[in-house]
Amino acid sequence: MRFSIYQESKKGGRKNNQDRMGYCYTRDALLMVVADGMGGHLMGEMAAQITIQTLGAHFQKQAAPILKNPQRFLEESFLDAHREIHRYCEANKLPESPRTTVVACVIQKGAAYWAHAGDSRLYWLRSGEVIAQTRDHSKIQSMIQQGLALPSELETHPERNKLFNCLGSPSNPTVELSRKMTLKPGDTLFLCTDGLWSVVSEALIAAAFAGNTVMRAVPDLIYLALLEGGAESDNVTGMAMTWEGSDLGEDNTGISTLLMPLGAVTTTIHASQPSEHAASGAQEGLSEDDIEKAIEEIRATIRKSNKLMPKV
Repeated sequence: MRFSIYQESKKGGRKNNQDRMGYCYTRDALLMVVADGMGGHLMGEMAAQITIQTLGAHFQKQAAPILKNPQRFLEESFLDAHREIHRYCEANKLPESPRTTVVACVIQKGAAYWAHAGDSRLYWLRSGEVIAQTRDHSKIQSMIQQGLALPSELETHPERNKLFNCLGSPSNPTVELSRKMTLKPGDTLFLCTDGLWSVVSEALIAAAFAGNTVMRAVPDLIYLALLEGGAESDNVTGMAMTWEGSDLGEDNTGISTLLMPLGAVTTTIHASQPSEHAASGAQEGLSEDDIEKAIEEIRATIRKSNKLMPKV
């Protein structure tokens, strides 16, 4: 398979960055994940970190070189991440569980499958237009569906930040799954946190990708979001992938997985991700030792769960 991919995250006007992002790919499958730790709860960045680490670990274990059931993979990985967040809370005797929103997408055999919990979004763009996007698990989205608010109020209504679904909450999250979506060469999938979409309109998002590479469009959108957000800007994170199809053509652009060994995995999701997140967290009681301890717990549990997981 052949694709172009780019990701970027900025702290904005906040004290630290609670967003996390990452992707992994094998010869025949790709996973993208964006998580937004919820600032109204303790250690949101830890919940986001645990989430992308859990999904990344499951993918690297199960994509050999494709996932047997992408939708099942996404649902079970989200629920495992939710459980790991609670285990971290109990192990560290926190007064409440950290929480995060998350959106993730799997691409294999020319098709995309995505899932989300909360208001981190995925946009599917084709020929300069948004042809599909996730629906936020928010109070305002629910009001729109019930006819109590207008669709035009989605990004401006004062209730837009009130969520009813996330990972780490007291009850199990609802994992909303897409159907199998067949991609065409040139299609772009854009994952982002609310720090971007809340201040940049759908029209501007579509315009940014029209005729531009993901390496150009994502930084432009992040810059615009920071500019619009000003001194009070939220964390801003975006990841985009443009599908270029199979490796059978002569085009040499983008990433080609044709020559990857059967068992190889390329990933940006590692056991620890040195960044301003870790530095800020250490000052607030979240040390790198805490992160390493939590990640080792995640790994041990994932190894155990993979042994117990029934075959698809």
